[in-house]
Amino acid sequence: MPNIQSAKKRMKTSEKSRLNNRTKKGTVSARRSKLYAAFKAGDKAGAEAVLPTYFSAVDKAVKAGTLTKNAANRRKSRASARLTAMA
Repeated sequence: MPNIQSAKKRMKTSEKSRLNNRTKKGTVSARRSKLYAAFKAGDKAGAEAVLPTYFSAVDKAVKAGTLTKNAANRRKSRASARLTAMA
């Protein structure tokens, strides 16, 4: 445990950030799971329906600082490529 006041405050903010990041990552992961399940099942219509929600979750994670911009662009590009490959 920290003894210095600023370190105590930093510990609190770090914990809040950790929980917020965990929530955002969980949302992205859940949406990705639904999307990739649709890919695996060969359900193009289902994948097209889930894709915008996945993109939205990724963009919100970037806005919150949980994901970097390049990581988000890579994830969105790969998802789009898989959807295109289904045709």
